[in-house]
Amino acid sequence: MERIRGIILVIQFSITVAFTVLAMYLFRNHTHKIIKFWMKFQIKILGIKIETIGSIDESCDMVLMNHQSLLDIIVMEHIHNRDLAWVAKKEISDLFFFGHIIKAPRMISIDRENKAGIIFLLKEVRDRLSKGRPIAMFPEGTRSDGSKILKFKAGAKMVANKFNLKIQPVLLFNTRNIVDSKNLKAKPGTVKVIYLDPVQADKNTTWFEDLETTMKTRFEDELKVNAT
Repeated sequence: MERIRGIILVIQFSITVAFTVLAMYLFRNHTHKIIKFWMKFQIKILGIKIETIGSIDESCDMVLMNHQSLLDIIVMEHIHNRDLAWVAKKEISDLFFFGHIIKAPRMISIDRENKAGIIFLLKEVRDRLSKGRPIAMFPEGTRSDGSKILKFKAGAKMVANKFNLKIQPVLLFNTRNIVDSKNLKAKPGTVKVIYLDPVQADKNTTWFEDLETTMKTRFEDELKVNAT
């Protein structure tokens, strides 16, 4: 049944992405409203329930979260009211057809193999911040299997320090169990979202390393509680 749901998800996703991308290109000044509508539709059709702990501080100009599934982005876009600018690897934006879901709403695409990538990233971040868009990043740099948080990459730290950003850390649970695009499986379920206390970037402190430890510890503690 999960495999059948996974196949249906791919078909549904492909069709709705096409209409969403077309709408964003036609109505350039309303891309955020279009994305919000699409994400609300995805939450509904996937049968997702969201349980939250803590409260989000939407005055933060950066959101950092763990990454397990495509569902992470859907959930965060659904619950966050501001127009998030996601940082994605260039391989995604280069995808035929699906790459436009990055290009149309002017998300940030970076080439991690290019040494000039960090310069381009900082330039793009400056532009999005000037337009009032918070930066959303996965500090792990890739998806985990959902059993742990991977070691953080330095990109998020450099961006936050450069622009002296206030960060909203977020932990997501169960997204991979609900939507596993790698194995083409999907099922309804509840996503738990934990908002941690905001952190102020400061290049003279170890805030990033401390945040990594805090997020890993809270994540592991939560898994232990749910396992008992």
